[in-house]
Amino acid sequence: MRNLKRLKTIDAGAPEAMKAFWAFDKAALADGAIPVKYKELMACAVAFTTQCPYCIEIHSGKAREAGASDQELAEVVVIAAALRAGAAVTHGTHAFPDRP
Repeated sequence: MRNLKRLKTIDAGAPEAMKAFWAFDKAALADGAIPVKYKELMACAVAFTTQCPYCIEIHSGKAREAGASDQELAEVVVIAAALRAGAAVTHGTHAFPDRP
């Protein structure tokens, strides 16, 4: 997490783009038709799938703040695992030629 302190360097080097990024990030995760708790659980699923340790820590904490339970987070873990495994299986079909 200490590397996140370096975000200030990116903010300083590309201020307009980063300002737009932070505004987009905030808007995407704000309460709306989908409540914050569910948005944060979705963010966790994506983080588990992409295996981003920063996102896992940040979004699992925010999911808990929004009321997510251990059981809900555990189910998100297995959903992410199922999708990732499913992608490996379906992408495996590319290894086999079409046969009449």
